[in-house]
Amino acid sequence: QVQLVESGGGLVQAGGSLRLSCAASGRAFNTFAMGWFRQAPGKGRESVAAIRWNGLATYYADSVKGRFTISRDNAKNTVYLQMNSLKPEDTAVYYCAADRWGAGTLNLSGYDYWGQGTQVTVSS
Repeated sequence: QVQLVESGGGLVQAGGSLRLSCAASGRAFNTFAMGWFRQAPGKGRESVAAIRWNGLATYYADSVKGRFTISRDNAKNTVYLQMNSLKPEDTAVYYCAADRWGAGTLNLSGYDYWGQGTQVTVSS
């Protein structure tokens, strides 16, 4: 079993930056792929970014390419999402998730464990 706890959300003006963190429990973290997803009010959950278990491959949704960066520190059991040049349309609850397969995917159905989410609000 893996437990995931997100932090770092908040209110920021358009053009600003935030860094989300996701701390994972369990000894198998360094074998899991990790992903970030988001859900805006009234919309479905969508993929944002994913990273392979060893950090050597990353994947991004087109809407965040060039603005967001996913990274991980396996020694700290933590995955990060650096968000720059934020836009009002980035407003959502952001979730991290763990995939036992490890390769990394933007497909939501590939993930086995989910955090509770952290709110990100971008004002115009």
